[in-house]
Amino acid sequence: MAVDIVMPQMGESIFEGTITKWLKKPGDKVERDEPLFEISTDKVDAEIPSPSAGVLKEIKVGEGQTVPIQTIVGVIDAAGSAAAPAPAPAKAAAPVPAPAKSPAAVAPAPAAPKPAAPAPVAAPMAAAPASSGSSGERIHSSPLVRRMAKEHGIDLSTLEGTGAGGRISKQDIEAAIAGGGVQPTPASSAPAAPVRTTPPPPPPAAAPGASGGQAHVALEAAVPREKMYFGNYEVQPMSAMRQRIAEHMVASKRVSAHVYSVDEIDMTKVAALRAKSKDEFEKRYETKLTFMPFFVKAAVAGLRAFPTLNASLDGTNIILHKEINIGIAVALDWGLLVPVVKNADEKNILGIQRTMNDLAERARSKKLKPEEVQEGTFSITNPGVFGGLFGLPVISQPNVGILGLGAIEKRPVVINDSIAIRSMCYVTLSYDHRVVDGAIAHQFLHKVKETLENWSEPVL
Repeated sequence: MAVDIVMPQMGESIFEGTITKWLKKPGDKVERDEPLFEISTDKVDAEIPSPSAGVLKEIKVGEGQTVPIQTIVGVIDAAGSAAAPAPAPAKAAAPVPAPAKSPAAVAPAPAAPKPAAPAPVAAPMAAAPASSGSSGERIHSSPLVRRMAKEHGIDLSTLEGTGAGGRISKQDIEAAIAGGGVQPTPASSAPAAPVRTTPPPPPPAAAPGASGGQAHVALEAAVPREKMYFGNYEVQPMSAMRQRIAEHMVASKRVSAHVYSVDEIDMTKVAALRAKSKDEFEKRYETKLTFMPFFVKAAVAGLRAFPTLNASLDGTNIILHKEINIGIAVALDWGLLVPVVKNADEKNILGIQRTMNDLAERARSKKLKPEEVQEGTFSITNPGVFGGLFGLPVISQPNVGILGLGAIEKRPVVINDSIAIRSMCYVTLSYDHRVVDGAIAHQFLHKVKETLENWSEPVL
């Protein structure tokens, strides 16, 4: 029995996904719920399990391709039924023998399928203008599609979306580009094989500066997922996750009025408590005790005192959230994710530490669920773990604030007119000035500082 593998919907607002890697190849045996392929969406990277046990018969959508949800991306020949597999090969074999037999039997037969192949590509282009006559409604498309349309000078209102709910998918825009588009130059240069082996006319220093130019569009079209080497530099296409990070960060800088405030916190008391308790904590609870839960608890205290920072903006309405859900930035080898500690205000140090460890581990193994990176109301990022003194982080939308943590290191400070060695840490608050004023931001930071410098909550 043939079982279709479909692109799943990884969240209510997700309409398409990109296959980043197939973990099996045709002919491989798979078990039910065994990881089958990896996808990347606007929200999360994830491994998709096999819907059935059997043998992977066919891969319909290759790595690097973006398709709408519910698209059939592959087929499994389910194990168990001897009668059922027969129709599946017959179905799959039908298109293949047709061209194979035709050239042997009748010469004109292969000529008929050949012109028929371009016809479906041209058809959407011909039909698109007709369907866009009443284009007063909002065009549904992803940031990637909009970028591609802009680079190739294509008006999205002239295209008919084939995705869910009439959404214009990556395939639609690629069909428009392949069908002629408005820019023949990239189309004619894309197929040129010498582009991979021969250095381009401009000097190497000029090529990186031409971001978004026709040269890079042509290179990306020619070899979309491979490194390309030239004289003394290489062109490396961005991964799907890297593209989404870029889109989100640029959108955040464009949307939010970023302002930054910096403070310094004496972490000596917390550092001493952690040093004293970490061995017993790990022995008793089988998890390491880091500094992060202390910062989360301090942020919770600040958000309770100044709820304006636990908010989001919807048009001209400020949404004050009653739940405190704190996103924790997790650095991955291939990018960055921000899983969310839900209801952080209801958890103690142990609860926060366990939740963070679980989320971070599953983020690195691509096991996160879409809802685990959604509904954050405030964020924390920790460049200090890599030795950074402090940073100026970009706000994670739709939040209005993010706390950046610097490295905790011993420095000489003045206390009661005497010089002492203390464990100090710089913290940075990036906030959206459309919602949060400087007075509120500094009062929030003072509350965080006060909570950590006068820590009183036991950890054991």
